[in-house]
Amino acid sequence: MSAVRQPYGSMAADNRFRSKTPPLNSGDRLNRLEFERRYESQPEINKAELIEGVVYMPSPVRVEQHGEPHGHILTWLGVYKAYTPGVRLADNATLRLDLDNEPQPDAVLWIDQTPDGRARVAADDYLEGAPELIVEIAASSAAYDLDDKRRAYWRNGVQEYLILLAYERQTLWYALQDGDYQPLVADAEQILRSRVFPGLWLSSLRFWENDLAGVLAVLQEGLHSADHQKFAAGLRGSEA
Repeated sequence: MSAVRQPYGSMAADNRFRSKTPPLNSGDRLNRLEFERRYESQPEINKAELIEGVVYMPSPVRVEQHGEPHGHILTWLGVYKAYTPGVRLADNATLRLDLDNEPQPDAVLWIDQTPDGRARVAADDYLEGAPELIVEIAASSAAYDLDDKRRAYWRNGVQEYLILLAYERQTLWYALQDGDYQPLVADAEQILRSRVFPGLWLSSLRFWENDLAGVLAVLQEGLHSADHQKFAAGLRGSEA
């Protein structure tokens, strides 16, 4: 008996079609594992985030609304890292928070390899856990950074969340206190001071005036404070 020929559109063809990884699209509702599978299959995608189970793919980045303030905040964080042992800094690194959240924050600062550290670099070079500080540059207060991301970071125990609103030229810095995010209050000179990273001082006024030298001058004051000296000494002791 001769074999029966399968018609066009056979099961074999269907299986080949199903084996292909579906594309990653903004608005997809996925868990973290499926998000990673699709994201890794499309290397042409520069940035995609999973926030509360929904895929976000940001639009191209503008200079004054994102690129320039991003560069300034990274400079500020980089100087702090240089003078604070045991602290690590990452730019646009994928962060595994939970099964519904895998953001790619603009900047992350965390304490590395100590009993107090809340985040770690996994074997496949992704950041996992809840870093002490996350920074996001948002175009305006309508961005999802203020709602879904804020809720995800709070629920996962991110100690501080700094949001820079480019359109409003506004700085929002939240600290986890009594189980909720409370805004840090600036002093009369519009200087905000981190609670989890002593000495990490930010002049909101000078930042929005694009006065990077002024921002770094205020930071240097923080780095020379007694609180920072004590914090840095404690981190050095943890590394010993």
